[in-house]
This record gives sequence, structure tokens and C-alpha cells, in this order.
Amino acid sequence: MIEFNSATKVYRSLLGRSVTAVEEFSLQVAEGEVLGIAGPNGAGKSTLISLLLGYLRPTGGSVTIEGRDPRSYVEKNGIGYLSELVTINPNWTAESALARFATLAAIPPADKRGRVEAVIAQLGLEEHRAKKVKALSKGNLQRLGLAQSLLRDEKVVILDEPTHGLDPVWTQKFRDIVDGLRRPGRTILIASHNLDELQRVADRVAIIDKGRLQRLVQTGYDQTAETAGTYRMAVVSGAEKMKEIFPAAVDIGGGEFDIPITNLAELNAAIAKAIAAGVMLASFVPSRSVLEQQFREAVGEKN
Repeated sequence: MIEFNSATKVYRSLLGRSVTAVEEFSLQVAEGEVLGIAGPNGAGKSTLISLLLGYLRPTGGSVTIEGRDPRSYVEKNGIGYLSELVTINPNWTAESALARFATLAAIPPADKRGRVEAVIAQLGLEEHRAKKVKALSKGNLQRLGLAQSLLRDEKVVILDEPTHGLDPVWTQKFRDIVDGLRRPGRTILIASHNLDELQRVADRVAIIDKGRLQRLVQTGYDQTAETAGTYRMAVVSGAEKMKEIFPAAVDIGGGEFDIPITNLAELNAAIAKAIAAGVMLASFVPSRSVLEQQFREAVGEKN
């Protein structure tokens, strides 16, 4: 569906200076996949998205969607897109803004009202439909931006920081929206700094830094894979036994301990060992998710 083949983008100033924003980036994204894109500020994520949307052309290599140049693909088929910063005429109402976007998206007049109503319901904007954009809270403006990106039933959907400004309720609902968008013929790209969210909604996450693909992470758990990390165990009783059971455990106070684990088998054995010794557990969670650990290693943040 989407292919980056050694894609490179170099910006050159009038003074002759050059900055390489994306360098030798190669990746294939299949139909039906939800791909996350993560990286620190200035890593090249925005340039990568601009190349995919056809706003920019690569200096070297290529970017294609279904074998076509992105601009050609977008002009013929369209793409659902949410920009990182949602900017809409402040004097439009939420409903009229969606109606205008539907017209720009070439939705047939007979279908336009139905599509607008559908995304208003999907994003919970019913009580805000008559409000002017300038009166919307940051979270509601973000939901309006999400709504416009879903007006058409596009095969390619690109969401840049989609949960930015959303409250916990709508962050959870966003996961449901992504699940509802999944289908064999659709490809979804989500760029986000929220690693926990990407861990939950994406199939794979491309970690980019200094314009290069540093690591491609599968978000599912592999029983045999090394998943070295620290897990935090909170205990209600039996804290005095923890150092005996887990010599490497670090007591951080309040009945909580940090325990280093290397794989899922060891993780389960640790839980069983604690329970067998009479320790009553309150919780057992990773201090860092697998994705966060991989991210920190990929961009050189070990601590």
C-alpha cells in the first residue's frame, strides 16, 4: 500500500546551507495495518508526513501509495488527514465547518448531510454543533479536527497527534474509533508522542530520530522475546519477604518494589513465587512499556 524507498529530503536555504530532515528512510506499510510513528522533536516526523501527503517531493529515493506518486494518489483518491495543529475559521460553527469540509472533500450533495451527522455523533459533538469554533475548548476543537478527517471513507488515514488535548474519556474513545476504522483495505498512520497510546492502537511503531528509521517495533507481546525491563510490584502484605524472594528488588517505599525482569516467562514465575510465599499483591505493572523501553534505547535515552 505505502512504500518509502530510501526516501531522503534535504532543505536548502537561499544562503546555500542544507539540512537533511529525512535520510535513507525505507519502510513498507501494508493494507489493513495501523502504523505508529514516534520520535523526539525535530526527528523528521512532520517531513515524513508531508512527503506522504505529496506536499513535498523527496530529494532522493521515492515515496509511493499503491505504486503512485503521493500527490497523484491524493488528487485521484483523497486521504483522511488530521494535522498536528487544527486551524479552522474561528467564526464558523462546528456544524457549518464540517459541511464546508464535506463540500471540499467532494462528498455528493445527497450524502453530505448524512456524513456530517455521522461524524458529529461519532465524535460526540452534538451539543457543540452550533457553537462557533472560537468558543470550543481545546479538546472539542481536536474532536472537530478528527471528525473532518473521517468525513470520507478513505483507504488511507493519517492522524498527526490525534489525542493532543483530549481528556481521558475521549482518549479511551479514540482507541475505539481506531478499532472501528480497521479493515483489510485501509491503512492508518498515527504520529504521536504518546507512546502508551501507540502501544495500545498500533500494530507496529516506526521510531525515527535524526531523520532515519532507528527501529521498527511490534507492539504485541512475544512469549519468547527478550523484554528486559523493570516491573513495579505493589504489595498489601508480605513486604518483608520481598528481598528474600527477589534479591535484585529495590524497595521504593509505600509497599512498592521495582523488580528487574528479562522475559515473560520470568515475569510469570516471579508472580507465582511471590504468591506462593504468601505475599498479597495489589498490582504488578511495567515501569516502562516495551515500546517506551525500545524508544529510549533507539534514541539514546538509556535512563
